[in-house]
Amino acid sequence: MSTVFFILALISIASGIAASIAITSFLRGRGIRINYLLIRLFIFRYVRQYRQITMEETGQPGPLFRWFIASWGLALLFAIVGIVFEVT
Repeated sequence: MSTVFFILALISIASGIAASIAITSFLRGRGIRINYLLIRLFIFRYVRQYRQITMEETGQPGPLFRWFIASWGLALLFAIVGIVFEVT
């Protein structure tokens, strides 16, 4: 049973990575320099910049922001549930 949740967590992680790539691609198209060497440290800054840009343009956060938040939140949830099922 816990294996199913770990697989779901891995799928969610892959989705979060795809959202991160899409956000950095969006920002590069807007002329913002992306530091790919230290992307793990700066990804939250890039997500914040994406949110600010889309808020200014449309008045609400863009779909990539929701995708990023949802996928990493689900990955955390599935991992915790998988660990709980593994221990019990």
